[in-house]
Amino acid sequence: MLTLYHAPRSRSTSIMVLIEEMGIADQIEVIEVTVARGDGSGAPDAKNPHPEKKVPYLTDGTDSVRERGAIIAYLTDRFPDAGFGRPVGHPQRGAFLSWLFFYQGVMEPLLVLDWAKIDHPIVQATFRDMKTVVTRLAEALDGQPYLLGNDYSAVDLLLSSPFQWLPDAAPDNPAVKAWIDRCADRPAMKTVAERESAEVQA
Repeated sequence: MLTLYHAPRSRSTSIMVLIEEMGIADQIEVIEVTVARGDGSGAPDAKNPHPEKKVPYLTDGTDSVRERGAIIAYLTDRFPDAGFGRPVGHPQRGAFLSWLFFYQGVMEPLLVLDWAKIDHPIVQATFRDMKTVVTRLAEALDGQPYLLGNDYSAVDLLLSSPFQWLPDAAPDNPAVKAWIDRCADRPAMKTVAERESAEVQA
């Protein structure tokens, strides 16, 4: 059985939203673990098999998957009928994978560097900058509500996720802001947010 190691209100929350969206909660065992938080709270959890004790971490028998983009590709390939990915042979397969890797390899590093107030010519040469990221998003959203067209997909979930938890980081671009709002308004997003808020308060 698939097993997801998850810490509430962390990067793995977006995978919990994906599971809710795809309707596959009965196919995945979720094990909650603690993680070391940026504010100094929390701690690594011995029961987390991730080599760095991070989340999300997905296991499937003897196989394992880490990094959100890889986990999203794995789950959407494993459950193609849910309609949140683009399986092999789909005309948007390349675009789907490109957005996943763009997030992991460009967008998230830039968000972290921007938050840490780190700027350097090598950073810009390698990753570009947040202005470029916003431009790419706005270009993709020109004339369509979601990154791959008229239908919401797992790439919308992943790329909008940082702005759900850090609304102050949302770019000042009307099309991108409207897209972020559409993604935030999904029932699955609200369900998981309410569930995790209740768990934290309990």
